[in-house]
Amino acid sequence: MGQGIFDGLKVIDCASFIAAPAAATVLSDFGADVIKVEPPGEGDTYRNLYKMPGMPATELNYPWELASRNKRSLCLDLKSEDGLAVLRNLVGQADVFITNLPLPVRRRLKVTYEDLGPLNPRLIYGSFTAYGEVGDEAEKTGFDSTAYWARSGLMDLVRADADAAPARSVPGMGDHPSAMGLYGGIVTALYRRERTGLGGLVSSSLLANGLWANGFFVQAALAGLAVPPRPKREQGTNACTSIYRCADGRWFILTLLNEERQFLPLLQLIGRPELADDPRFATQAARRANAPALIAAFDAAFMAQPLAHWRAALDAAGITFGLIGTLDDIADDAQMRMAEALVPFAGEDALTISSPFLIDGETKTQPRRAPQLGQHNEDILREAGYSDTEIARLRQLGVLA
Repeated sequence: MGQGIFDGLKVIDCASFIAAPAAATVLSDFGADVIKVEPPGEGDTYRNLYKMPGMPATELNYPWELASRNKRSLCLDLKSEDGLAVLRNLVGQADVFITNLPLPVRRRLKVTYEDLGPLNPRLIYGSFTAYGEVGDEAEKTGFDSTAYWARSGLMDLVRADADAAPARSVPGMGDHPSAMGLYGGIVTALYRRERTGLGGLVSSSLLANGLWANGFFVQAALAGLAVPPRPKREQGTNACTSIYRCADGRWFILTLLNEERQFLPLLQLIGRPELADDPRFATQAARRANAPALIAAFDAAFMAQPLAHWRAALDAAGITFGLIGTLDDIADDAQMRMAEALVPFAGEDALTISSPFLIDGETKTQPRRAPQLGQHNEDILREAGYSDTEIARLRQLGVLA
């Protein structure tokens, strides 16, 4: 496998849909050898998500390429005694085992931490669930749309305004951030193993990560405070931190926090310096009290020029703002490439999304295309000590597919 900080680390990805496998992907980015265990038939059901209604019409399995890059596929029937024996053998040689199988399924397949942990005292068992390991809802199934986005209050809070319907999430919106929580737990446990020699159980959940993501207002609620409902944009409470539309229909978000120093330069660049003398806007307190009127003035000004004009002007003035990007922008975003947030697949021009951090002095594995179902069956079993005769027997039994 490729070189990296985790070169030599053996990881078993016995998971699906999206957060737990994505944590394994991050480990692979830094050199870990990740074995993707999939059931016979169609394999990991995530392979077929791109075919669901509402997805782009394509034969390219783009989500699989992202979540399963760098990995090797082992198609193994864990419902059979022989298949389970293979997994137990691999676990005995592994450093990390990752799963998000529902807790009852784990017990039925005999792949709980209590089943696998004793096979390898150095094993880090990464467990991911929807609602946590204990409690009345521990065995309840869930996805990021339900356990992360809806349950945490995020769906309610980010609606356009108090009268709008709760805002729906997009696929993986909570899973990919949650993967970093599980990844962080695994790496912390690996650090502990360096000190003690022992592995252990690491757990994370969509529920916990959703609360963490919404921590600003959740903590306010825990302190007994009432969070004001979000007003309509035109009736906002701060014109200097609102979103504005340009002449070409593109939007940006203005984030002017140092009003004392930057309010007048902002007025000058939009061609409205006289607003500084308007008593409604002369002080920060006055601007808050008259925010809708200032929003209306900014609306008219920003609608006079296209986004490219305002990006150049705001950058020149040193005023913080954010382009409200579209998917069509991303492939041509030079900054994303220079920051190595977007990287090419090995030997290709096609791009993928890198894991969201860099380590000085460490080079990430250049992303390799995701495996076909069972592509690496023989290689993985030979490395684990199986003979060609034993591999042929397992194939004949249907344990390998």
